[in-house]
Amino acid sequence: MVHKQQRNARGLILSRGRVVLLVAALGVVLSACSGAGPQTALNPEGPVARIIDNLWELVFVLATIVFVIVEAAIVYTIIRFRARKDDESEPVQVHGNTRLEIVWTIIPVLILAAIGYPVISGIFDVRAIAEGDDVLQVQVTGHQWWWEFEYPGLVDENGNSIVTANELVIPEDTTVNLTMTSSDVIHSFWVPILAGKRDVVPSRITNLTIVADDPTPPDEPHPGQCAEFCGLAHADMRLKVHVRSEADFDAWVDAQLTPAEIPTENPGAAGYDAFNVTCVVCHNASVAGENGPEDLGPVDTVEVDGFTFASSLGPDLTHFGSRLTFGAGTFDNTEGPLAQWLDDPTSLKPMHPELNDIEGGRILGMPDYGLSAEDIANLIALLEGWE
Repeated sequence: MVHKQQRNARGLILSRGRVVLLVAALGVVLSACSGAGPQTALNPEGPVARIIDNLWELVFVLATIVFVIVEAAIVYTIIRFRARKDDESEPVQVHGNTRLEIVWTIIPVLILAAIGYPVISGIFDVRAIAEGDDVLQVQVTGHQWWWEFEYPGLVDENGNSIVTANELVIPEDTTVNLTMTSSDVIHSFWVPILAGKRDVVPSRITNLTIVADDPTPPDEPHPGQCAEFCGLAHADMRLKVHVRSEADFDAWVDAQLTPAEIPTENPGAAGYDAFNVTCVVCHNASVAGENGPEDLGPVDTVEVDGFTFASSLGPDLTHFGSRLTFGAGTFDNTEGPLAQWLDDPTSLKPMHPELNDIEGGRILGMPDYGLSAEDIANLIALLEGWE
């Protein structure tokens, strides 16, 4: 009786164990059925991304076919040639089969050739540097932890080019060549819906071509990410790509080339005074002065392999109010998050402002300047008014 109870208990434990394993396996399977998510390479929105997606689909299909054939052969062999009850004879011992060995050598070669040719061709297509008068040139500088974008071919009457941060604006159906470098450590530029990853390396130039098929909704730009671990706030080093129609892009260019107005009434005027006391240590803004555009903060450049990159300690804030996000594309550009950012930046984004070396040009975070509630409100009025 005791042994029977023990057997029943062991059977119950084994039964429960099987249920747990089945539930865990189903959980893994169902997790693979979730949505693609915002940063997906499986819904390409441009020809460069489609090259990558087509290669992925080719490899996936071939791998699936091989998997099904191999697993089917294994299952057939297990069933067909399994040991029978009371059959103690040994299977026939053979020493290889030349015909089979030739077949299963040729088949993998053909599969690899079917994969290798489009992969090599695709690599050359994706890595080609776009050139020509119809190519939009953008110079990208990676910083800890934000992105700087300069349009060297889009300049005002004084030769000043458009410089913005974290939100890249491009026209639809236009080839864009990104010429990239880093001001500090290795980063990686990645907008999966438009192209693959490309490392951004200090003192070196890397290029990436992106093309977008259609305009994006105003509040739904394509998301991107730094894909190379670069320090404490790496996960919050994001970016957005706005795709505009040709007319809307031209309008954006005209607006960006227009200097910001100096407010004459409070609270914007008071915010302008606070900006000149505190923010200009790291941030630049081009404002409409009496004799033309004037730069309020530090303006510097970096020479890399014959290219001149804009290089600020902090993002250019000239048209801050026109941006959808701040904090490297991480937070909505609305009054609540912006007030918290100005009051206590590290409460929103992990940074090391205590390690800042302004004279050495190394910034690892925005400090808490101890701004009063009134100063914060005034600065918000100024920045949101600079559209």
